[in-house]
Amino acid sequence: MSESSELAFENPSGARFRLTEELIRKGIEASGKSKRLRIVLPVHRTQDAIVQRLINFMQPGTYIRPHKHPLNHASESIVLLQGEIRFFTFDDQGVVNSAEKISSSPIPGVVDIEPGVWHSFLVLEKDTILFECKKGPYNAKTDKEFAKWAPAEGDPESKKWMKKLAE
Repeated sequence: MSESSELAFENPSGARFRLTEELIRKGIEASGKSKRLRIVLPVHRTQDAIVQRLINFMQPGTYIRPHKHPLNHASESIVLLQGEIRFFTFDDQGVVNSAEKISSSPIPGVVDIEPGVWHSFLVLEKDTILFECKKGPYNAKTDKEFAKWAPAEGDPESKKWMKKLAE
């Protein structure tokens, strides 16, 4: 695996990818050092891959701004490999529709989100690891629509917003 940026490790190469203990260690370490308290390890070889697969290493306190995937084909599946999250869906005004704890134990938790559903989550356990999958190719301009009713990433209000959501 190549070195990481603040957001993500480089895409792997080769015909096969395997998540090893060393990659897990590096991902957890990088997430703890990141200002965002998370880092992505792409599993797909190129950003234009038809199926986008990634491993997300996260720490409590990371802010996942509520968003939806607006394209008709943009369903998203999440598998909790390690740790625990509280997963939320919202209506168009930001009212919580559902809130549930998802854990990796005793079996990996799975969440599947249809396109157009506002969602976010709070990381509840240190060293949480998710596997995410959705149809590509990835285009930063069309992949996500961020909720205008929630603070932007980096906004000091995001900590207050997460605290209120955790209540």
